[in-house]
Amino acid sequence: MTRFLQPEWFWLLALLPLVLLWRGRRGPVAAIEYSDVSLAREVARRGRSRIGFLVWLLPILAGALMIVGLARPQRAHGRTEVTAHGIDIVLDLDVSGSMQALDFQIDNQRVNRIEVVKSVVSKFIDERPDDRIGIIAFAGAPYLVSPITLDHDWLQQNLERVAVGGADDGTAIGSAIAAGVNRLRLTQAKSKVIILLTDGVNNTGKISPLAAAEAARAMGVKIYTVGVGVRGDAPIPVHDAAGNTRIVMARVDVDEKTLQAVADETGGKFYRATDTDSLQKIYEQINRFEKTAQTVQKFEHTEELYPWALIPALGVFGLSILLQQTRLRRLP
Repeated sequence: MTRFLQPEWFWLLALLPLVLLWRGRRGPVAAIEYSDVSLAREVARRGRSRIGFLVWLLPILAGALMIVGLARPQRAHGRTEVTAHGIDIVLDLDVSGSMQALDFQIDNQRVNRIEVVKSVVSKFIDERPDDRIGIIAFAGAPYLVSPITLDHDWLQQNLERVAVGGADDGTAIGSAIAAGVNRLRLTQAKSKVIILLTDGVNNTGKISPLAAAEAARAMGVKIYTVGVGVRGDAPIPVHDAAGNTRIVMARVDVDEKTLQAVADETGGKFYRATDTDSLQKIYEQINRFEKTAQTVQKFEHTEELYPWALIPALGVFGLSILLQQTRLRRLP
């Protein structure tokens, strides 16, 4: 990048057209007066005479170059290094049967909860390129969808394969938290976060949610909890013995008190999402809370360029004096 340290000198360039105008109106000074100018006309047609007529422009050019040099042109060679200290995040996603409830919408189309969750989580992953993220899905027991990784393309592929269903149905919230803590336990990140999303009540598993939260706090893990779904009855598709699908209204509930206690225990926060927009805003807010720390180092080397203007200016000015005193010298 080229810059000028003292650009105010460029105002002097405005004087050069005035010098040209004054010199043109004044005209050249007569060296010899003749009663008959025919001899002078013949001399004026020679090439040396024409060149000599332009010699007076050389000091003007030298002055312009000097002004550029006084403006201190510089070339800056800069380099910026950004070191990102990312956050290790585990996303705990509930895939129990109740996540098939059709109480959410995308583009005015009714869809089940898990599809909305996958859409929102996918966007959340895209907005955190410097963080290592893992995914654990859980129903009656947790299972690993993706280990903690920076390969977000591979992470997105595994997220796409997450689906509701399995032989071991239920909602093991405590076990899901414990599995996430176990994944974060040995990482070197300064910030460790679990985002747990569920639409139910802990009804199975070998560890309670509060006991798992205490272990998370001891390991320096912060937990954000998100309860999704409407309160009361929700439409859920069921399949009969003949393979037909029908919609039934089933009672669903979220253990808000336990989710609030888990978040409070670890310094996190509890959120309630009852539609697509509120779920999107929750993940956006968590994204703002958990900022990735960055260290920025800037290096700059400055090269002075004024000699490239001043040296030619001196050369042009010296050439002008030399020509006026030798080959293009005027008669006295």
